[in-house]
Amino acid sequence: MSFELKTVDTHHVPVRYYEGGKGEPLVFLHGAGGIVPNDPFLEKLAAKYHVYAPLLPGYGDSEECPELRDMLDITLHSWDVIDALKLRDPILVGHSMGGMIAAEMAAVEPHQVSRLGLIAAAGLWINAHPIPDLFATMPYEYPKLLFHNVEAGTAMLTAGTRVDDPEWLKSFLVTNARQMGMAGKILFPIPERGLSTRLYRVRAKTVLIWGDNDRLIPPAYGQAFKRAIARSELVSVAEAGHMVTLEKPDQVIAALARLG
Repeated sequence: MSFELKTVDTHHVPVRYYEGGKGEPLVFLHGAGGIVPNDPFLEKLAAKYHVYAPLLPGYGDSEECPELRDMLDITLHSWDVIDALKLRDPILVGHSMGGMIAAEMAAVEPHQVSRLGLIAAAGLWINAHPIPDLFATMPYEYPKLLFHNVEAGTAMLTAGTRVDDPEWLKSFLVTNARQMGMAGKILFPIPERGLSTRLYRVRAKTVLIWGDNDRLIPPAYGQAFKRAIARSELVSVAEAGHMVTLEKPDQVIAALARLG
């Protein structure tokens, strides 16, 4: 299944987004790592849904947008994207940082989201389970944080190149700096912007999906989301880490199917 990279205008900035597949419309909001071309998880999603995967400003070849300053700005911008795409009540799915944004969207506009998928979502803070600081993490440390199978995860992140290869490291650092400039507005110094006080507003049927070996955002956070969202169920995926979308994509898609 091939995706097209398109552009749609919003109030603040043109937004780049991937579109592909057929079926019910599903909007996928990416994590802090962004979206890679030919993302295998999106390819599998597109076999079942009509997928729209917008890039946050500063990701990929999209323009940066200094007007987006905080969580509320980014939440409303994400609603602007859905409006610009002329979508009405799509299935809303977010991974990690994207899950944080999706949850905020569902809390701000509870009557506009009927089905919500949160995959290893950020947005909460539990003192007993602190989330590692991505902004102080070295590139070689990412695979251990993100994957259950560290060796396979390293190969996915580097496309087979050594993590200490100077050219790969240079490219990674340049891209990461640009992306983290955007992500830092809601993730730095900790990924918590008061979402816990708003989750009671979420009315959507919600599926929470967590890798049982998530070292970045531990499964305890999945339990916390479940307690806070009335119509939610938690699906634990065995032998998967934070990048459960890449390690166990079929299980994630099967869990999303519970949304109907």
